[in-house]
Amino acid sequence: MSRLWITGYRSYELGIFKNNDPKKIVIDKVLNDNLSQEIMNGVDWIITGGQLGIEQWSLETANTLKKEYPNEFKTSVMLPFKHFGEQWNDENKMSLNKCIQHSDFSASVSNEKYKSPMQLRAYQQFMLTHTDKALLIYDLDHEGKTKYDYNQIKKYSEHNDYDLRLIDFDDLQEAATEYENSRKNFEE
Repeated sequence: MSRLWITGYRSYELGIFKNNDPKKIVIDKVLNDNLSQEIMNGVDWIITGGQLGIEQWSLETANTLKKEYPNEFKTSVMLPFKHFGEQWNDENKMSLNKCIQHSDFSASVSNEKYKSPMQLRAYQQFMLTHTDKALLIYDLDHEGKTKYDYNQIKKYSEHNDYDLRLIDFDDLQEAATEYENSRKNFEE
């Protein structure tokens, strides 16, 4: 069994507020290509949290890939604490609920409402011990909330067989250039 933890920037950290934003279109393509490769390499579970941005977009992409790879992998939404996202606006709550409903499994690591940062550390530890590798859309030169996950993954991988793959802004720019070139070629 091979389990992949995927996380990365929140949508607001990338300045993406609409689904038709060209940046999101490129990120969706990058997610599709990378998750397809992971599935072909034997990933059985794609596991993520429910944060707006990379986490929810990866679930959307994975659910689309289920049509192409039926019965080859499952998805899971693991929330750090009970009632995660309840303070969000209605649209964002609906987005989270949709991700949970379309996943094969969902649960909260802590059965209590948010009380302290210790729950977030427990969440990271849970994710590390229940996955075999991680894929992060994160650039070390542009910090965001994902730095906490990145730092824990690096620390954990020093003493455990745990792979980390980073997709940084250079990788995203390269994908954007390829996407733009393919659009131009299609229009010609």
